[in-house]
Amino acid sequence: MKENQLADLSMDFSVQIINLVKDLKAKHESVISNQIGRSGTSIGANIYEANYAQGKKDFIFKLEIALKEASETGYWLELLYRT
Repeated sequence: MKENQLADLSMDFSVQIINLVKDLKAKHESVISNQIGRSGTSIGANIYEANYAQGKKDFIFKLEIALKEASETGYWLELLYRT
């Protein structure tokens, strides 16, 4: 997958997350929506930041953070689904 494709997909995901958060807040669900909003949008931010890394190690580090944020977002989405 090309870097631009990854950045584009992460931006699309962030937009979907923000729309989900808006819907949840309209239903007065703030605890999970805040967590999903932070971790879900952080994925793309770290991917974008990796494009300006200060070397290969920094690039990998930023993408690893994005992966961790994706895992956390998955947890919050699963919790939302179960509740």
